[in-house]
Amino acid sequence: MKNQLETTMRTAIKLAFALAALSIAPVLAHEGHDHHGFSAGEPGDLKKPARTIEIELSEMSYEPSNITVKRGEQIRFLLRNVGKEDHEFLLATTRENLAHAEVMRKHPHMEHDDPNGVRLAPDKSAEIVWKFTKSGTFEFSCLIPDHRDYGMVGHVTVK
Repeated sequence: MKNQLETTMRTAIKLAFALAALSIAPVLAHEGHDHHGFSAGEPGDLKKPARTIEIELSEMSYEPSNITVKRGEQIRFLLRNVGKEDHEFLLATTRENLAHAEVMRKHPHMEHDDPNGVRLAPDKSAEIVWKFTKSGTFEFSCLIPDHRDYGMVGHVTVK
């Protein structure tokens, strides 16, 4: 009887640890972004020249929402939240942003500390300096739950 109870307890503890690991795996995956392999390029160098693009974030939109840059160009995004709610700017591929949006649904107050993203309170500003080393179309979107679904998405075309 004692051995059966010990075996049951060990199994329950292992199961609890496995479930705990699965429940935090999406958060850990987010927290451990692969900083040496961003899809849209790489963090820019503040000491080098950059073209400035100002983007206003408001309720469910970015202005402008479509941007074209040259491959190899460094951009200084000046981001201003002119809305009444918190908003985000996260630069990645559509697939990456959709996956990240799912994590945000479970953790809606998650803060971003990534060179390709920022969360802004109303009337706040931030800068992101980014070098577009890869051609293609990338997106920036707000991953606060429901914001992306209501149209808070923009695109960067790199030629």
